Amino acid sequence: MHAIAEGLFTEETPPRLVGGRHRHTGRIVFPCPAGTDYEPYPLRRHGRLWSYTIQRYRPKTPPYAGPEAFEPWAVAYVELAGETIVESRLANVAFDAIAIGMELELIQLPFERSGAEPVLVHAFQPLGRPGGASA
Repeated sequence: MHAIAEGLFTEETPPRLVGGRHRHTGRIVFPCPAGTDYEPYPLRRHGRLWSYTIQRYRPKTPPYAGPEAFEPWAVAYVELAGETIVESRLANVAFDAIAIGMELELIQLPFERSGAEPVLVHAFQPLGRPGGASA
């Protein structure tokens, strides 16, 4: 299974997300913008929950093309200390157990696409949960 976007993850095991570092200012962003102003920069695998919400309705636009039987999921902003804040799904945690500041680690999740092979997307889960490498 491959990533939803080329260059999203590093090739190491376990993988890291690839952000971009501005060549002149050093500012780090995610994802890495195209062009020559940014160079690829492997981000930390661990962070803290900065903010979140629960996605309670089925998205109407691509890339979401999931099953008609929709299940809500948690969407988070994860602070990677000294680097940037990444928007991501939260996985392997009950909604009532989510807490601002909780320690999280990067994982990969399969993303089902209508009429196409599944791809890997990034997600974060509570630190130390089973499946903490790549799923």
